[in-house]
Amino acid sequence: QEQLVESGGGLVQAGGSLRLSCAASGRTFLTYPMGWFRQAPGKEREFVAAISGNGGTTDYADSVKGRFTISRDNAKNTAYLQMNNLKPEDTAVYYCAADRDGRFRMGVSTTIANYDYWGQGTQVTVSS
Repeated sequence: QEQLVESGGGLVQAGGSLRLSCAASGRTFLTYPMGWFRQAPGKEREFVAAISGNGGTTDYADSVKGRFTISRDNAKNTAYLQMNNLKPEDTAVYYCAADRDGRFRMGVSTTIANYDYWGQGTQVTVSS
């Protein structure tokens, strides 16, 4: 079964940093754009960042631009989200996802419905 597994979440003080990892189970994911999304309690899941299959294109939510960096290492079949200068409002469960049909799109998608494979999520908690 193809799957994504997130890791790297935890508790951090405001201003601190975390790096999330998303390990993919198969090389099929090498061609898929990857995205990071997050969901806080009582809120809708929202787009955070996305990266194209070859890593050449990235996109970020305005709320994280300049603080978060998405990257991928296809040799390791892993995507990353480096989160710097974390704020309490970043507290959420973070999910990675893969866009199976991303090859039919220009750029990368910020739309949840376009992502076909999802990880189980990893909790990020930022204390004030």
